[in-house]
Amino acid sequence: MAAVHTLDADSFDEVVTGADRPVVVDLWAAWCGPCHWLSRELEALAAETDAVRVVKLDVDAHPEISVRYGVLALPTLLVFQDGVERLRLVGARPKAQLRRDLAEVLGA
Repeated sequence: MAAVHTLDADSFDEVVTGADRPVVVDLWAAWCGPCHWLSRELEALAAETDAVRVVKLDVDAHPEISVRYGVLALPTLLVFQDGVERLRLVGARPKAQLRRDLAEVLGA
Protein backbone atom coordinates (compact mmCIF):
# COMPACT_ATOMS: atom_id res chain seq x y z
CA MET A 1 0.00 0.00 0.00
CA ALA A 2 0.95 3.66 -0.18
CA ALA A 3 3.49 5.43 1.96
CA VAL A 4 2.99 8.90 3.41
CA HIS A 5 5.00 11.47 1.44
CA THR A 6 6.19 14.88 2.58
CA LEU A 7 5.17 17.95 0.59
CA ASP A 8 6.60 21.44 0.45
CA ALA A 9 4.97 24.66 -0.73
CA ASP A 10 6.28 24.10 -4.27
CA SER A 11 4.80 20.62 -4.65
CA PHE A 12 1.54 21.24 -2.74
CA ASP A 13 -0.64 22.53 -5.60
CA GLU A 14 0.59 19.93 -8.07
CA VAL A 15 -0.13 17.06 -5.69
CA VAL A 16 -3.58 18.17 -4.51
CA THR A 17 -4.85 19.24 -7.94
CA GLY A 18 -3.27 16.48 -10.00
CA ALA A 19 -4.25 13.50 -7.88
CA ASP A 20 -6.32 10.68 -9.32
CA ARG A 21 -7.90 10.06 -5.91
CA PRO A 22 -8.69 12.08 -2.78
CA VAL A 23 -5.67 13.55 -0.98
CA VAL A 24 -5.46 13.77 2.81
CA VAL A 25 -2.99 16.50 3.80
CA ASP A 26 -1.64 16.27 7.34
CA LEU A 27 -0.64 19.77 8.45
CA TRP A 28 1.74 19.38 11.37
CA ALA A 29 4.68 20.93 13.26
CA ALA A 30 7.67 19.36 15.00
CA TRP A 31 6.75 20.93 18.37
CA CYS A 32 3.19 19.51 18.27
CA GLY A 33 2.91 16.29 20.31
CA PRO A 34 -0.59 15.37 19.04
CA CYS A 35 0.72 15.86 15.47
CA HIS A 36 3.31 13.11 15.97
CA TRP A 37 0.68 10.77 17.39
CA LEU A 38 -1.75 11.46 14.52
CA SER A 39 1.04 10.96 12.00
CA ARG A 40 1.50 7.37 13.19
CA GLU A 41 -2.24 6.74 12.91
CA LEU A 42 -2.28 8.16 9.38
CA GLU A 43 0.69 6.04 8.36
CA ALA A 44 -1.16 2.94 9.56
CA LEU A 45 -4.29 3.98 7.65
CA ALA A 46 -2.29 4.73 4.48
CA ALA A 47 -0.72 1.28 4.69
CA GLU A 48 -4.20 -0.29 4.60
CA THR A 49 -5.74 1.48 1.60
CA ASP A 50 -5.00 3.01 -1.76
CA ALA A 51 -8.37 4.82 -1.80
CA VAL A 52 -6.68 8.06 -0.70
CA ARG A 53 -3.23 9.54 -0.98
CA VAL A 54 -1.87 10.67 2.39
CA VAL A 55 0.73 13.44 2.47
CA LYS A 56 2.13 15.70 5.16
CA LEU A 57 3.32 19.29 5.25
CA ASP A 58 5.30 21.02 8.01
CA VAL A 59 3.52 24.35 8.60
CA ASP A 60 6.56 25.90 10.29
CA ALA A 61 8.67 25.25 7.19
CA HIS A 62 5.86 26.27 4.80
CA PRO A 63 3.57 28.73 6.61
CA GLU A 64 2.09 30.08 3.38
CA ILE A 65 -0.02 26.94 3.03
CA SER A 66 -1.53 27.23 6.52
CA VAL A 67 -2.21 30.93 5.89
CA ARG A 68 -3.84 30.19 2.52
CA TYR A 69 -6.24 27.69 4.10
CA GLY A 70 -6.82 29.53 7.37
CA VAL A 71 -5.41 26.77 9.56
CA LEU A 72 -5.45 27.96 13.16
CA ALA A 73 -4.88 24.74 15.12
CA LEU A 74 -2.73 21.64 14.80
CA PRO A 75 -2.97 18.93 13.82
CA THR A 76 -5.31 19.68 10.94
CA LEU A 77 -6.19 17.34 8.11
CA LEU A 78 -7.40 18.81 4.84
CA VAL A 79 -9.05 16.43 2.43
CA PHE A 80 -8.99 17.45 -1.23
CA GLN A 81 -10.95 15.85 -4.03
CA ASP A 82 -10.55 17.09 -7.61
CA GLY A 83 -8.34 19.87 -6.24
CA VAL A 84 -11.05 21.24 -3.94
CA GLU A 85 -11.06 21.08 -0.14
CA ARG A 86 -13.94 18.75 0.76
CA LEU A 87 -13.32 18.06 4.43
CA ARG A 88 -11.35 19.52 7.34
CA LEU A 89 -10.59 17.60 10.52
CA VAL A 90 -8.96 19.36 13.45
CA GLY A 91 -7.32 17.47 16.29
CA ALA A 92 -5.77 14.06 16.82
CA ARG A 93 -7.92 10.95 16.62
CA PRO A 94 -7.29 7.21 16.57
CA LYS A 95 -7.22 5.24 13.31
CA ALA A 96 -10.71 3.83 13.88
CA GLN A 97 -12.12 7.36 14.21
CA LEU A 98 -10.13 8.50 11.16
CA ARG A 99 -11.65 5.66 9.18
CA ARG A 100 -15.16 6.78 10.24
CA ASP A 101 -14.44 10.46 9.57
CA LEU A 102 -12.98 9.66 6.15
CA ALA A 103 -15.58 7.01 5.24
CA GLU A 104 -16.96 9.02 2.33
CA VAL A 105 -13.56 9.48 0.66
CA LEU A 106 -12.42 5.96 1.51
CA GLY A 107 -15.42 4.57 -0.32
CA ALA A 108 -16.91 2.95 2.76
